[in-house]
Amino acid sequence: MRNVFPHAKLDEPMRRYTAWKIGGPADALIEPKDSNELVEAIHKARENDIPVTILGGGTNVLIRDGGIRGLTIRLAKSMKNIAFDGNLMTADAGALYPVLANTSAARGLTGMEFATGIPGTVGGAVFMNAGAYGTETKEVLVRAEVFKDGEIVEMSGDHLELSYRHSVLHEHPEWTVLRASYELSPGDPEESKRTIKEFRSQRMTGSPSKPSCGSTFKRPPGDYPGRVIEAAGMKGKRLGNIEVSPVHANYLVNLGGGSSEDALELMRVVKHAVREKLGVELEPEVRVVGEA
Repeated sequence: MRNVFPHAKLDEPMRRYTAWKIGGPADALIEPKDSNELVEAIHKARENDIPVTILGGGTNVLIRDGGIRGLTIRLAKSMKNIAFDGNLMTADAGALYPVLANTSAARGLTGMEFATGIPGTVGGAVFMNAGAYGTETKEVLVRAEVFKDGEIVEMSGDHLELSYRHSVLHEHPEWTVLRASYELSPGDPEESKRTIKEFRSQRMTGSPSKPSCGSTFKRPPGDYPGRVIEAAGMKGKRLGNIEVSPVHANYLVNLGGGSSEDALELMRVVKHAVREKLGVELEPEVRVVGEA
């Protein structure tokens, strides 16, 4: 691996890079400075039959204790440029969504305020069609540049097949988002900033402070995951050092030293309890990568 990626960090503990503070070592980790370096790394890996895993900001992901084989590419460190052309905002895949909210508001553009409630990156948000406070990414996304099948192509929201916490990228994990463009509207900067402040306050008061992946399960039809988990008697349920948060039941928090296997087992226990007691089938929102 060192001969192919001489500047990579080898056997790097991934718990350092995830919001859940869980994860075994990556065989090799690089943090490309731009999309050209990212594409070059993917080309090199494929030429040498090295598997590639893309990591954004480390939210909404559970890396298993056995770690990640092959090459892991982390985008959140340096691929975070944001540019404007009138009402069009274009951001690199590693740019954080809350930064997009603040930056666009400061320029007098509205439509991205919801992004302050999404502690992830552009790439992850497009992959998941991330949303908060009644707005989803697909409502403002114009297009994304995606590296697919050896070339860079532009894909519209329709081509990305964005739906609730889903995109066509789920069926093609080898495709990689490089950047995305959003169509915003002129607005009052102070009003946007007030909205962002209100959203941020809601998140801080309604979310646990301990490490988690964010929302663990998707919203079931006509209901909320936190409500059904609490109704099933799972709020406060603990397995090892992973706990269903007493603050918000859709957050599984790491009390310190929690393992991925405890997290996965607690997710299974919660799903089973909700199904048995309420007849509701919960679907995980968190992406699981790596080996046991």
